[in-house]
Amino acid sequence: MRTIVAAALLCVMLALLLPLLFSGGGQAEPEAEREAEGAGELDSELAFTVLTEGEVKTVTMSDWLPGVVAGEMPASFEPEALKAQAVAARTYIMYAMGREKPAHPEADVCDDPGCCKAHSTDEALRENWGGDYDANMQKILSAVRSTDGEYMSYGGEVIQAVFHSSSAGRTEDSAAIWQAEPYLVSVESPETADDVPNYVSSVTVSPEDFRETVLAAHPEAEFGEDPAFWLGAAVHDASGRVESVDIGGAQVPGTELRTLFELRSTAFALDYTAEGFLFTVTGYGHGVGMSQYGANVMAQDGADYEEILTHYYPGAELTRAT
Repeated sequence: MRTIVAAALLCVMLALLLPLLFSGGGQAEPEAEREAEGAGELDSELAFTVLTEGEVKTVTMSDWLPGVVAGEMPASFEPEALKAQAVAARTYIMYAMGREKPAHPEADVCDDPGCCKAHSTDEALRENWGGDYDANMQKILSAVRSTDGEYMSYGGEVIQAVFHSSSAGRTEDSAAIWQAEPYLVSVESPETADDVPNYVSSVTVSPEDFRETVLAAHPEAEFGEDPAFWLGAAVHDASGRVESVDIGGAQVPGTELRTLFELRSTAFALDYTAEGFLFTVTGYGHGVGMSQYGANVMAQDGADYEEILTHYYPGAELTRAT
């Protein structure tokens, strides 16, 4: 009789415990569930066109986005920074979908970082990462899959989630370069020279090359014999970047000087020295939107990806596609 009772109790216990064993002991967290989905249910349903290697292709977000995140942000960055990058890049692509692109009217986006955003192929990543490929790719895929379908919106609309490498204390207001957007205003950014390789760079230009380059763009500029008197006052915007410089009486925009002399940003000082005209430049990129190195510093300090994104895109909200 005892044997029968014991057997019955064992059956009841197994009936109760087996479902828990197969389900991991309870309900998974939403993020863990999304990672377990593999490619990402929502991202795999979102298709768009991309110009790559001279050919227009139709791809899904789940196929394309990992290569963008890997191409835009070092895999060594903090997981929360990588998630912020995944959401920003996804948002950028969603914003571009269906909008007119003069550079490639037949495609939503391209893989040229000078036009849209960088994208690294799996072959290139295997070559660049070598023995770290598996670990790095797992970090990238985790960032993409755990944010499946998430994007930034403002007033119910997808935002133009631009981003850049590093800022000089503050990000730039979009109105200083393009058009004003309420979520692309100047905010503080925490990265310093301790966090960013080549945070401060320099470019030296001979007086002859400096004069010829400026005159080609501004023939109205007047240059005397002594280069020490060619520079007038510089005007800075609210972020501390150069708005314009008086050169030979011509007002030359900081963005134009960045292009003419291949500077890493418009956060620069310009001086005349014994070696020529010296640009001392801080940070890298246009400075608008999320700073990638700033995002990494915020993550190191304990911020999660939503806190990072809402800091760099003030007023915008993290939204999940349905």
